[in-house]
Amino acid sequence: MNDYQDYYKTLGVEKRATQEDIQRAYRKLARKYHPDINRESSAEEKFKQINEAYEVLGDPEKRSKYDQFGSGWDGQFANQGHQGGDNVRYHFTNDDPGQFSDFFQNLFGGGGWNFTGESETRKGGVRRRRGRDHETAINITLADAYHGTKKSIELEQIVQGSDGRPNRTRRSYEVTIPQGVTDGSLIRLAGQGGNGSGGGDAGDLFLRVNILRDSRFTLNGHDLSTTLDITPWEAGLGAKVLVQTVDARINLTVPAGTQSGQSLRVRGKGMPISPGQFGDLIVTIRIVVPSNLTKRERELFEELTVESRFNPRQ
Repeated sequence: MNDYQDYYKTLGVEKRATQEDIQRAYRKLARKYHPDINRESSAEEKFKQINEAYEVLGDPEKRSKYDQFGSGWDGQFANQGHQGGDNVRYHFTNDDPGQFSDFFQNLFGGGGWNFTGESETRKGGVRRRRGRDHETAINITLADAYHGTKKSIELEQIVQGSDGRPNRTRRSYEVTIPQGVTDGSLIRLAGQGGNGSGGGDAGDLFLRVNILRDSRFTLNGHDLSTTLDITPWEAGLGAKVLVQTVDARINLTVPAGTQSGQSLRVRGKGMPISPGQFGDLIVTIRIVVPSNLTKRERELFEELTVESRFNPRQ
């Protein structure tokens, strides 16, 4: 694939996109087309293109070179190898160099050029290269992130064989999820990435944390948000109401005169930040009226309409 590759188009971002925009676009597409999730026949190729685009645009130095030379691609770099100085080093987190397009390797160098982000060393004429760092996603629940846990995961690895064909293998890992891990953070498994060559160390495997949506809480950084339904009389008179947190139930004081849509902050009942420090729980009040009134309830509401001078529309 020697044609010009429009990496901005691949990630669906404008050329003026910030690094944060590029990272968000990559994470969204990588989750959508990851071969372990998307079983369509074209997903694996699409996933490879997305990774290649992010390898370039996700690194300011490589992005600068791509912006300078890539858009004017006319084959001038073909078969010329690395165009920069000997001390230029790029760090890749995805597949092996052979997995990248001809355009990529012609623009950034190919053949014996060091793609690992570490200096090559020679010993007895043998090049020592550190293996590639790999990255994939790991899905965890909100409770997993709150308490910390251990998870067993199985990942499929695609390694190019000596015959040029991809070989698929599956490996199992025991992963420690630390308490208070945040959405989008990375967990490093040292030495579990690509194999080194010439006696070089193996790369690392990075697991990008994806905290799944919870039915009870919305996650906002280290704070949690939830909705609490109360009756009109609890709102008017004030009440003590049981509220569910991640790991317990607490008595929340609802002040008299609380309005529907009003938020109450419960300090220290959010997600862990550091040992002994937690975010907050934000409780949004929703006043609920009975849909079917008993005879006595109707009588009381009718009495209230006579007695009360309150008019919310004034």
